[in-house]
Amino acid sequence: MKTSTCKYFFLLGLGGFIIACSTKKDTFINRNYHALTTKDNVLYNGKNALAAGLNDLKTTYADNYWDVLPIERMQLTAEEMAPTDQKNANFERAEQKATKAIQKHSMYIDGTEHNPQIDEAHMLLGKARYYDNRFIPALEAFNYILYKYPGSSEIDEAKIWRAKTNIRLENEAVAIKNLNQLLKEKKDVMDEQVYSDANAMLAQGYVITEKMDSAVYALNEAVKFTKDHEQQARYRFILGQLYSKLNMPDSAYASFQSVIDMKRKSPRIYVIQAHAQQAAQFDFKNGDTLAFMEKYRDLLEDRENRPYLDIINHQVALFYDKQGMDDKAIEYYNKSLRKKGKDRYLAASNHRNIAEIYFEDAQYATAGKYYDSTMVFMDTRTREYRSIKKKRDNLQDVIKYEGIARVNDSILHVVSLTKQGQEEYYNAYIEDLKKKEEELRKKMEEEARRQENAASNSMFADDNAAPSMAALKNGTMSKIGGTRDAMGTITPAGTVANTATAGNTGAIGANSGPFYFYNTATVSYGKLEFKKRWGNRPLADNWRWSAELTSKGNAVNADDTVAGTDDADGNTKTDAAEDVVDPRYTPEYYIAQLPTEQKVLDSLATERNFAYYQLGVIYKEKFKEYQRAADKLEGLLKNNPEERLVLPSQYNLYKIYQIIDPAKAEKYKQQILTQYPDSRYAEIIRNPGSEESKRGTPEAVYASFYKQYQEEDPRVAAIKVDELIDTYTGEEIVSKYELLKAKIAARLRGLEEYKKQLNYVALNYPTSQEGKEAEETLNKDIPVLEKLAFGRNATSWKLVFKFDEGDPKIEPLKEKIKQYIKDGLNNNIILTQDVYTEGEDFLVIHGFISKLAAEDAISILKDYKEYKITETPVIISGEDYSVVQIKKNYIQYLAIQ
Repeated sequence: MKTSTCKYFFLLGLGGFIIACSTKKDTFINRNYHALTTKDNVLYNGKNALAAGLNDLKTTYADNYWDVLPIERMQLTAEEMAPTDQKNANFERAEQKATKAIQKHSMYIDGTEHNPQIDEAHMLLGKARYYDNRFIPALEAFNYILYKYPGSSEIDEAKIWRAKTNIRLENEAVAIKNLNQLLKEKKDVMDEQVYSDANAMLAQGYVITEKMDSAVYALNEAVKFTKDHEQQARYRFILGQLYSKLNMPDSAYASFQSVIDMKRKSPRIYVIQAHAQQAAQFDFKNGDTLAFMEKYRDLLEDRENRPYLDIINHQVALFYDKQGMDDKAIEYYNKSLRKKGKDRYLAASNHRNIAEIYFEDAQYATAGKYYDSTMVFMDTRTREYRSIKKKRDNLQDVIKYEGIARVNDSILHVVSLTKQGQEEYYNAYIEDLKKKEEELRKKMEEEARRQENAASNSMFADDNAAPSMAALKNGTMSKIGGTRDAMGTITPAGTVANTATAGNTGAIGANSGPFYFYNTATVSYGKLEFKKRWGNRPLADNWRWSAELTSKGNAVNADDTVAGTDDADGNTKTDAAEDVVDPRYTPEYYIAQLPTEQKVLDSLATERNFAYYQLGVIYKEKFKEYQRAADKLEGLLKNNPEERLVLPSQYNLYKIYQIIDPAKAEKYKQQILTQYPDSRYAEIIRNPGSEESKRGTPEAVYASFYKQYQEEDPRVAAIKVDELIDTYTGEEIVSKYELLKAKIAARLRGLEEYKKQLNYVALNYPTSQEGKEAEETLNKDIPVLEKLAFGRNATSWKLVFKFDEGDPKIEPLKEKIKQYIKDGLNNNIILTQDVYTEGEDFLVIHGFISKLAAEDAISILKDYKEYKITETPVIISGEDYSVVQIKKNYIQYLAIQ
């Protein structure tokens, strides 16, 4: 009986459950069952997933503090993601839960929704799609709430989210209009947090449309009513940024201070960035610099700020930079870089500022390296990137010519000294070299000791952790299979021995510490010690014995004790090898390398003078560094330069001093007019606006020459182009003439010479359009031309007569061939005289459709009494003839016939 009763109760409960599961019946049980299941099961999990996704955004989203922050963080779009990035799965999970709630628990009966939780499900659905960057589907979800649930408690929030979505869809005007209307109607009855959210998004709309003053008002309202401390700190920080854009520094400073005053209620990053923004407004000339540095010392010492030391050190570096304390600025810029933060633009700024310091100090090679590093961290699409790239490209020539000038000046200066003066010069250099090497040795020794101790303390408890410093100093290693090369580096031959050598506690056992060569500091230290003890030794047998000893015929026994080896007691033995002097420490070593031939010295002086001229023009034209340009050009004139550089240098000095010192400009003007009255520069000075001077501009001369080049004999053009290059040396137009010279060389000397000339243009004018064109031709066209070979399928044939240029036999032969063509009445046959090389021409009959037709033509020309030519032409296909002209290999063609 009891079993039957339980059975009936079970069946009754099962029936009630089945009835309650129905979404088609509007009953009390059905409504509450589905509402409860939706709220406490599906929606609960979906909201948790959404919250988890938002928390992930707080840690993964990288804010750009160099621009106005967005009101809210968003997941990256598919286009912005790197190949290794993945979409946040939490938003997809939240959407799945919202969809499940709607599909399984919606009670839409007779045009009305009876499950009171479904509007929240649609809200969750819209939010999940919004954060997943699917804005059109998100807008549909929010609109569905507005149209289907006009009495929902979520209606105001749905309107705000619809406006947010419209902003993302770039419908800012619609969003601003709707938000203003909502705030006007519901200000007094709206929930405070919802009111804050509405104002925050309204501010975002105003920022995008660049109505900053309206954005400030809306964001102030958002700050007043938000209950979220993180939001409050973010909004206040954005307010500070907006005030800065509105040029209201006092209000901006106060907003950033309000973020700082929140202390632990604000995320630490906002506090640090607020300090940084305040520092950007600091008056470095009149402000209290002591208070500034005291504040930043406190920030540097605060343990909580360790994750943000890159930002703090950057601000300290900027402070020293503005004060002109370059060494301290570089020190703190490098400290900022070593922290390796996530802010790529901060890293770019550090590198850029260091580059600027080195550039101002004329250390161009170092500046160039830092500009290279700057571009690595920058967006290639920005204007700033293009500006830095242009400066770096221009700097390439400066680095090149400064290096030439420095090296050649140094050599010529030392050569000019007496023997005693040279010895004194190099003795001073050697002392400086020894000092630097000693400092480096100490530094490496300390680093090796530090790393050895760190390894010993962290990994091992015995004494066999790593090679001891004593072993390093003695230049020995214990029982390591292999050989030591000339730099003291040991090449392992197999496994490391387990047994330590007597007297050496630094042996490496099979289970000992890190391998010697894994420690870069100890390896560097060991190399330095070896070089100091032994000098530069070749990799050879008996390397310990100096070349001097062996060259004198002294017998060397491989078993004898040599310097630097240990005896059985571990004591170092020495012999005469220790007395070997490193040649780098003797003046004779350097003096012997000085050039002595006058031809070489003249070449160095010529190269140095040209470098000076190029530097003067570059500083003047590309960097507007007028004083530096004047110094280079005046230095050139003192060096007795070749004549072709004197007049252009004087003219450039005249133009420079017109800007910075008119009195000196007049001096150079008179020099030009007196010494070179008939030059184009003198004409430009006398009549700067005359037609004659305009016709004499480099551009006008080039245009005229280019036209002649296309029409004249390339031999004549080759002579003229060299004259024009000399005339315009140092001016931008020279790159055009150099490229034209390369093309002329191709016509006269062939492909190999063309390659050489193109390479010269590409290397010497890399930033010009011609340099880039030359580089492209080398990479794309030259490989194709190099592959050309004889034997391709022929489509036409030619008869070729080869003569020296100006040979008197050419004209009579031409007359006979012209008569032959006229008699034959064949319009396809034509005669040309083609340039082959600088001293040879081809007389070519074109247009034969086959080799047989060409052979018949030879017979007619030789046998018919009207012609009776004595010269024998060569039959060649049109394709092979093009190869001959491109590669100038006519002799090779004859050899294979």
